[in-house]
Amino acid sequence: MFDVIIIGAGVNGAFVAYRLAKYQLKVLVIDKESDVCNETSGANSAIIHSGYDPDPKTLKAKLNVMGNSLYDEICHDLDVEFKRIGSITIACNEEEIAALDKLTNHAVANKVPFTILDEHQLREKEPFVTKKAKKALYAPTSGIINPFELCVALMENAMDNGVSLHLEEKVKQIIRVSEGFQVVTEQESYLTKIVVNAAGVFADEINNMVCPQLEKITPRKGEYLVFDHFTEPYVTHTLFSVPTSKGKGVLVSPSTHGNYLIGPSSTFIEEKDDESTTKETLNEVIEQAYRLVDYIPMNHLIRQFAGLRAYHESNDFVINQPIPGFINLLGMQSPGLASAPATSLEVEAMIKEKIDLVLKENYQKTRRPLYRLNKKTLAERNELIKRNSQFANMICRCEQISEGEIVDAIHRNCGARTIKGVKKRVRPGFGKCQGGFCEPLVMKILARELKIDMKDVRFNNKGSYILKNKTKGENDDRL
Repeated sequence: MFDVIIIGAGVNGAFVAYRLAKYQLKVLVIDKESDVCNETSGANSAIIHSGYDPDPKTLKAKLNVMGNSLYDEICHDLDVEFKRIGSITIACNEEEIAALDKLTNHAVANKVPFTILDEHQLREKEPFVTKKAKKALYAPTSGIINPFELCVALMENAMDNGVSLHLEEKVKQIIRVSEGFQVVTEQESYLTKIVVNAAGVFADEINNMVCPQLEKITPRKGEYLVFDHFTEPYVTHTLFSVPTSKGKGVLVSPSTHGNYLIGPSSTFIEEKDDESTTKETLNEVIEQAYRLVDYIPMNHLIRQFAGLRAYHESNDFVINQPIPGFINLLGMQSPGLASAPATSLEVEAMIKEKIDLVLKENYQKTRRPLYRLNKKTLAERNELIKRNSQFANMICRCEQISEGEIVDAIHRNCGARTIKGVKKRVRPGFGKCQGGFCEPLVMKILARELKIDMKDVRFNNKGSYILKNKTKGENDDRL
């Protein structure tokens, strides 16, 4: 019997697992996907918001500000790249200036540090900003993060400390029993004292399996454009337009790895697996981005993607316990990523009311650092290559990723099992060629390290095989 079962291996589920891993508990994380961070948590703006936007009376405001303050220590412990580059929210007319003044009041109430910039100060910070800009709110504590790296690091550390992870297990039924709950998946049945529902856009379905009070989560799709990293100057802060009822609006932002992101759109949809993009919507995103900047480097555009946000009718986070021992995380849309460390503390406190939490004596606070060859000096690279020649074999030329880094990503706890899993962890396929050169090499490494046939290597979820049969010709085992 488990003490806690967490349903959902996105950033909220991973953070809860990370928090509970330091206690003498039997914890299981279940997800229907082939990997952690495979849905909403892996398809968002990757912004750690400062907390000036949420209404001060909401749970969003409380958890956003608290969560933001916790990221430095967590990312240091888990070797996750996190940069406090600051955000700038831009107003271009009197109506937007009035809205910006409201945000200023929120910032004061939420105790978020900020500075108001006039148009000259704004252009000193961001030369490419639109000439229509009149006023801006600068929030220095806003940051950017790699959500894939974060989620994997959290789960890896949790597993290093004894948490179990079961992927590709879809929950079909939850039954109340005398000991707590019976969680039935497509493969197994488990008993647990406590259930944490961190299932994102599917959290309503999990809730409705067992709770008398039915919930409704509506997916809101956001489409994005991704630009390659390039040497010429561009934006150095996250640029926001003034928020509307649909959300924080389109942003222009650098990423932790030097790419640039523009988006998202905001459209309510019915299907919870619709991650398609359309030319019309992306053109609207570009048009809105031109309200922030006068120049968009379209010649460096390399891909587009869409993510879904879990909208709840309260338009706030809902963390509740509708029946004893069943903890809901509902409506965890933006600023859900920024709030996640604080959200997990809320869940930890609720669990503490049900179970005695005893600290482990051998708890590992940190995880083994990543190699990150492209960040090392030439001397450091040569020293690493002397110890392991796999680090001399460059697999991804766009992102400068070696064979050694890919092998390491496969064999860690919460290791990669698919091409997308390798891509999320160490970035081969994220560059200009989008895997055109390195993907076949990554497939060979996966097949070799997992001891499976090349035809059994998948891109992502079940059925996403790339190869069907061998063509004529001699075998080529070279990498």
